[in-house]
Order: sequence, then structure tokens, then C-alpha cells
Amino acid sequence: MLAIETRELTKGYGSRRGVDQVTLSVGAGEIFGFLGPNGAGKSTTIRLLLGFLKASSGKAEIFGQDCWTDTATIKHDVGYVAGDVRLYPWLTARRAFQIVSEIRGQNIQPNGLQLAERFQLEPDLPVRKMSRGNRQKVALVLALAHRPRLVILDEPTSGLDPLMQDTLADCLRELADDGHTVFFSSHTLNEVESLCDRVAVVKGGRIVADEILATMKSRAPRAVTITFAAEEIAASVEVPEFATLLRRLGNDIQLQLTGSAADLTRWASALPITDISIGQPNLETLFREFYETTVQLVEQQP
Repeated sequence: MLAIETRELTKGYGSRRGVDQVTLSVGAGEIFGFLGPNGAGKSTTIRLLLGFLKASSGKAEIFGQDCWTDTATIKHDVGYVAGDVRLYPWLTARRAFQIVSEIRGQNIQPNGLQLAERFQLEPDLPVRKMSRGNRQKVALVLALAHRPRLVILDEPTSGLDPLMQDTLADCLRELADDGHTVFFSSHTLNEVESLCDRVAVVKGGRIVADEILATMKSRAPRAVTITFAAEEIAASVEVPEFATLLRRLGNDIQLQLTGSAADLTRWASALPITDISIGQPNLETLFREFYETTVQLVEQQP
């Protein structure tokens, strides 16, 4: 069974569409990245999945159940963190565990306290005395403490330092390893690069790409620096068609590789080089270029 499935999901606001014919499928146990700039339609899609909004047309299901008519049942199996976390000023993490335990009919306190320790969160500190990052930690721990079958996270790393981002990634991988599903919304591709199995890209309310991350990486450009035996060689060497020259600097040339590393090494092996450095695939560059192309195509439409 799919964890999430949407078919031509559309939400309109008068003449404007928040999301337009969004079709997605997310398998159980998958960590799925949902990417796009601010205002692209990510949060609207999530609100439709959670039954906070009713679709204008199309279909959305979680674990085979309708996201609007069966939303109360679905929420038993979902953990959610909103993009704009708001908590009562008097609330502490420990009191929140008690309240949520009563609502869910499930004692989440033991697991909640373990997660609070992992996230270095003081369980008895009231929200009014917390930093933004600690408030975000409370929301994350509450979303994860009942070990939901599906976790939906909208910009979840907001306010978290890099170490806490790593802790969150570890928690999500552990859930996925046990067959749980993660739907991770973000506007930054690098944020999900080491975490997600698959990525969908949304622009202007529409899905414009849906790919396995490894496939996307195979198309991403790489930064290359080649050092030649002499400066005059570096100044005169002809750059191959599968790379773009960025600059020449002394004995070095710097390229952006759009072809394969194997093509580059075969080409370089016939030249008098002393060193070569090939960087990792730059997904952020691919992401930016993709959006610039998409925007240009939209602007050219009548």
C-alpha cells in the first residue's frame, strides 16, 4: 500500500490556484523530499493531505483513505510539524506529552522524554523561555514521540543548528528503516540531499519533476580544477563539449562538468596534466538552473 497518493489534486482560490493537478505517489518506508521555493504550493499540498483544506478537484489518499472524509482516522497514524510552529507560552515539553497522551489514548511520555534528551531539550522549561530552535524541537519531538506510520514535516529544520539537524536526520532514518514513511518539505535541495530517497520539485503549484535522487545527481554539474605542466598549455587547451570553461588561472583551468567523470578522465589522460580535482555533484546548481528554465518557459506562454 502507498503511504501517500494524489491524483490531479487541485486547490483554487478564486482565479488563483494554490496547487494545480498535483499527482504524487509515496511508498511505505520512503523518505520523500518535496522541494520548491517559498510560495510554490508545498504547504497547501500538505494542508490538503492533512484535511485542513478541501480540494477543489482531484484526489488525495493516505494509506488508502481519503484525506478529507477520513481525516480523523488518518491523523492517528500521522505526525506533523507545521512550517510556522506556534505553542502556548505556558507549555512545557513534559506537559505537552501528558496532553498529547490523553488526546491519542497512548502514553507517549517515555519515548517523548528519550527524544527530548536526544534533542537536548529541557522537559520542564516553559515555551516563553525557549529560543526559536528549542520551540522547534518541542514540535518535532511531539510529532515523533508516538512513532507514527507517516511523518509530514514542513520546513522542519528552521531554527535548528547543524548538530540538531543531524539528530533529526538520524531519527528519520531510524523510522524509515522500521518501515515508517517521511514526507519532508523544504525550499533547499542540499537540506535533503543526504536524507531523501526520492525528490519531487514543485513550482507555481505544479509538479515539474519527480525523480530518484541518484538519477538527479547523475545530471548535476561538478566543479573541476585541472593543473597543467605549464601555464601556456593551460592558456591554449581546448575545453571539451561536455564541460564549460569557468576561468583560466596560471597553470590551472576551472571547469563545470556536465558530462561524466569517465569522459573527463579519458580526455585529460592525453594531456600533460599534473593534477585533477573533481567535486561532488552540485545539486543546488541543478536546482537553480532548473527553476530559471521553468520560469522562462512560464513567462513565454501566451
